[in-house]
Amino acid sequence: MSQPFPVTLAPPEWSNRQFFDAYAAPGRVGLVGLASWIDRRIRRSQRRLDPARQWSLWSHAFLFEGRRLDGEHWLLESDLDLHSHFIRLGVQENRLDKYCAEDEAPTLAVLDFGLDTGQTEQVLAAALGLLGSLTRYSIPKVFATWLALQQGQLGRRFGRDDQRAVYCSAFVCQCYQAAGLDLAPGVLVDNALPELLWSAPLPHQAWLLDRATV
Repeated sequence: MSQPFPVTLAPPEWSNRQFFDAYAAPGRVGLVGLASWIDRRIRRSQRRLDPARQWSLWSHAFLFEGRRLDGEHWLLESDLDLHSHFIRLGVQENRLDKYCAEDEAPTLAVLDFGLDTGQTEQVLAAALGLLGSLTRYSIPKVFATWLALQQGQLGRRFGRDDQRAVYCSAFVCQCYQAAGLDLAPGVLVDNALPELLWSAPLPHQAWLLDRATV
């Protein structure tokens, strides 16, 4: 799908870690196209946003938080994190190496909307606020967005308004709104999709590492 502002292609031989080390910075937006079956379905569903019905490259979105005392990049996201010993459903902090396996995350992007220091702090403060309030991941909102997408009415709410739940790209949009920036004009925040962040009308620089095959 098209991206209206400059895209810099990273060398295809780069590892995911090399890509993130080059472009990750606090407040920037991360996009990933993950390789699982459900992520491929998410990518496919967003073809309705493209006149040529091309699949989106993206199935998940998050915010870069910055390097911590361990020297690692950290991120803030709303996700379903399923492990054999525990389950996390909602806004969470993770190390960026969560997306450093090339076979699991073959397509990556970093979006820089040119935030100043104050805006960066507002975005991350909003994200940490949602983390601290134990905001859940919203599967009902995912289905409501799917229905809005099918109907071509992303500006309309198809489910109940639950302020305590949010999914990945809606989380990013909500945090940017705290800094006065609308990444998806005309779209209900609860209906924001990863593809809408990629094609956001606000001026931005994008860096892309694309190994994807449909």
